[in-house]
Amino acid sequence: MPDDLICPATDIVDRSDLRSTVLKALGATDTDKGRRAATVAVLNEVNKAGRMKIAEAFAEAPRAAGQMTRSYSYLTDCLVREAFFVAREVLHPLPNPTEAERMSLIAVGGYGRGEMAPFSDVDLLFLTPYKITAWTESVIESMLYILWDLKLKVGHASRTVKDCLRLGKEDFTIRTALLEHRFLDGDTVLAAELDQRLWRDLFKGTEAEFVEAKLSERETRLKKHGGQRYIVEPNVKEGKGGLRDLQSLYWIAKYVRRVKDVSMLVDLGVFTQDEFENFTTAEAFLWAVRGHMHLAAGRAMEQLTFDMQADVAQRMGFSDGGGRRAVEHFMQSYFRHATRVGELTRILLTDLEEQHVKTEPALIGLLRRTRNFRIRDGFVLKNGRLDIPEPSAIFDDPLNILRAFQEALRSGNLLHPNLMRLISANLDLVRQLEGDKDAARIFLNTLLKHGNPERALRRMNEIGVLGAFIPDFQTVVAMMQFNMYHAYTVDEHIIQCISHLAQIERGELVEELPIASGILKEGVNRKVLYVALLLHDIGKGRDEDHSILGAKLARKIAPRLGLTKKERDTVEWLVRYHLLMSDMAQKRDIADPRTVRDFAKAVKTVERLDLLTVLTVCDIRGVGPNVWNNWKAALIRALYRQTKRALREGMEAINREERGTEAKRKLREALPDWSTKDLRQEVARHYPAYWQGLHVTAHVDFANLLKDISDDEIQIELTPDDDRDATRACFTMADHPGIFSRICGALALVGANIVDARSYTTKDGYVTAAFWIQDIEESPYEARRLPRLKTMIEKTLAGEVVAREALAPKDKIKKRESAFRVPTSITFDNDGSEIYTIIEVDTRDRPGLLFDLTRTLANANIYIASAVIATYGEQVVDTFYVKDMFGLKFHSTPKQNAIEKKLREAIAEGFERAHT
Repeated sequence: MPDDLICPATDIVDRSDLRSTVLKALGATDTDKGRRAATVAVLNEVNKAGRMKIAEAFAEAPRAAGQMTRSYSYLTDCLVREAFFVAREVLHPLPNPTEAERMSLIAVGGYGRGEMAPFSDVDLLFLTPYKITAWTESVIESMLYILWDLKLKVGHASRTVKDCLRLGKEDFTIRTALLEHRFLDGDTVLAAELDQRLWRDLFKGTEAEFVEAKLSERETRLKKHGGQRYIVEPNVKEGKGGLRDLQSLYWIAKYVRRVKDVSMLVDLGVFTQDEFENFTTAEAFLWAVRGHMHLAAGRAMEQLTFDMQADVAQRMGFSDGGGRRAVEHFMQSYFRHATRVGELTRILLTDLEEQHVKTEPALIGLLRRTRNFRIRDGFVLKNGRLDIPEPSAIFDDPLNILRAFQEALRSGNLLHPNLMRLISANLDLVRQLEGDKDAARIFLNTLLKHGNPERALRRMNEIGVLGAFIPDFQTVVAMMQFNMYHAYTVDEHIIQCISHLAQIERGELVEELPIASGILKEGVNRKVLYVALLLHDIGKGRDEDHSILGAKLARKIAPRLGLTKKERDTVEWLVRYHLLMSDMAQKRDIADPRTVRDFAKAVKTVERLDLLTVLTVCDIRGVGPNVWNNWKAALIRALYRQTKRALREGMEAINREERGTEAKRKLREALPDWSTKDLRQEVARHYPAYWQGLHVTAHVDFANLLKDISDDEIQIELTPDDDRDATRACFTMADHPGIFSRICGALALVGANIVDARSYTTKDGYVTAAFWIQDIEESPYEARRLPRLKTMIEKTLAGEVVAREALAPKDKIKKRESAFRVPTSITFDNDGSEIYTIIEVDTRDRPGLLFDLTRTLANANIYIASAVIATYGEQVVDTFYVKDMFGLKFHSTPKQNAIEKKLREAIAEGFERAHT
């Protein structure tokens, strides 16, 4: 009986008792069908009871991963051996088997390794000396039927030793499975022959091709699963830094070094004791995660989805604290372990290269050929990578640690893993450099002088140098933000931002980002910009607002990096207000001159505006793929241009009257076929806000829709607005209370996401409402879909469909997204607009939310002039520009409280409905 299980082996399965129970059940029937059914009945009960015992013990010891995997393997061994016994000795007894009827039962793959998650596959090899006989085939078939009836997922093969050698030579997947074979039952001599022949005739002398095959297989696998370890919903088994990477290390080590256990790599000098402990710690953590995922899902589950993350965090004993949720602490641990797996991979591959088992990667050779820089004194090239001649070089002068990253970047060479190991083991030397002027100069030069600083920063971060040199940075290393908006951990987000800044500087994004590219071309303080980006999110993960805390930290860190007082003040301001431009552009109506005036007052100078604009662009682009789009670009661009004009020419340059006069002139030019009378009538029917709030193309659409309209007509025009990645939907109809909400309901019903909306009343009693909408993929609707979309909207507005009832089945939150919590915040602002009260609702997003909010406001006799919708994953900020039925703002606190109460009730009711 094994003694290293998660609970006593006899609690899982008492093998002697199992055999007697099976024999007793078999004695109660006299047909093969009955015997098989009796066997399945007994084994099914044993399987259920054993799994329950393991799951209960694992819940009590949620980190005991090794004991858990061995326990499931032990339980499976008992079931498989018993099924083999019944098939061979009871269902198909053969008193005198011939030489050809010898058979070995072998476990292969993960099962062969003795590591099983709750719902892992059971991979079996039926080994025979020669071609399978009729008796052997009958035994295998009967055994498999028993295992299948137990609902085990069995992978199986029937082969001779020669078959194994031949197929293993052709297929590396088969070869890898055979590498981890384990004898279970049957003929021991045959099993021993397989083991001997595999090492003598298949594995020996083929080490290099096996390593190359495994690395190629890994590269393909990682591309399929995202290509990097900081994916917010990682695949624990197949993703970068996951279990398969650790298993690949073991396969390669076993194949090349003939080790039976990873600990033997310490004796061979491949891993240090600390590195071996990192291996076992990471392996235990990842296996524990996988085990809990399987148990939580009730099936094989490898993708650590958002809802699963919260569940597993709870199961593993993580708790809320330090301003962060338990799930965020859990995921930070996950990513730190995944990073260690990457370090171990580099170390093993270096060992293989030095044994000439692994060839030099083509990329490294290409870099060396194309960037043939002379290596500076104090460094050497070793196997195409940058190294130091002696370890004493960093002990005698710790600045050489920072110089190494700068030299690697300058010369286009990668750091040698031995140097990385040395640095990683001596991070105290880096900590001593904090505040050192020479260290600051080298670090800033690495950021500013070589064109692609993200490469150096990422390596510094993975090794721990960045967190050692800037201790406050260590807090955000591998820190996950548990939301659907951020695709990366905080540290990776920061590095992505700096990567985007470097791309802009290299002139690679001129067409896509003309404003930011132009600002950098004209010249800004690059040192301030890079340091501000490096520190802008350094305050995350604490109880205090991260912008305020980050500014405090920047005030302390910037001087240590060699910045002057003026530069420090600017960095501190940028960090404190790094969200200001994004918030103003996405959460406020930038067509309102007050928005621009308030923003200009906060920014004060064109210099700060330029710096903040570039930082904002990089920050949004660094959130994740596809977050930046033409809509956000248009908003940022418009706010930048108007603010720059206001700062240079004065606030009067952006007043309503001037903009209105210009808009009317453009409309006349756009409608050359209209009579003077018709043009005069069109211009006269609108209030001033209409002219400064819309582009001339929308004015043209509304002019055509309003021309000869009758009181009972609803006119709709859908126009692709590719410059904004949206479709503009223009509505005209007779004005009446609640029309804004009805349009929201109609658009929600057809599955449209509203990103912006403006509503204006004409002097002759009509409403002109412009909505910008996107499809479910956050793209403009294709032209071919517009006619059907228009028809569906018309039916809803005409009353043929009741939006609230029709929306109910669609207004659901997906299970994957159910773990997200977004506290609701509602604010009233009477200073941000001259005419309207601004109500900002920050809450959990769902399909019917905007309709519920606008309907609530309409029922309270509140007029909605415009709505700005900013979505951040599962969080949404809906901003409404409103006034009461008398055209006044909501200054009364009791009235504001009453409105807030109704909005909160609507949000709570809708949220409950979305979860049922």
